[in-house]
Amino acid sequence: MVRSVSVPAVIGLCIGLSACVTQRVEHREDMLAAAGFTLVPANTPQRQASLKALPPHKFVRQLHGDTVMYVYADPTICDCLYMGDQAAYGRYRENVFLSHIAEEQQMTAEMNQNAMVWGPWEGGL
Repeated sequence: MVRSVSVPAVIGLCIGLSACVTQRVEHREDMLAAAGFTLVPANTPQRQASLKALPPHKFVRQLHGDTVMYVYADPTICDCLYMGDQAAYGRYRENVFLSHIAEEQQMTAEMNQNAMVWGPWEGGL
């Protein structure tokens, strides 16, 4: 049996998912700034061309002499580039790790709370 899905429902789902992705990208950029990355606006034609040449929302590792730099291109939210050194990248990775731990702890707390609500009903099915 094939189910039909309404076009408005699909459009609503797409809008909802894109909002989640946008929030995740904005959160990532807040974390980049907190870790010590520098925001560089793409405010000249040369910078715009350079920004377009980079993969969006991905880290690119670059060598400048003996220095390792990490570049993160954001053509959608701020139309800019985030640049950071090895230390900033390390802080960013640590912050992401700690953020994931906090999310898991929150999810565990919610699951435990839900288990207490269902406690008396557990064996009833």
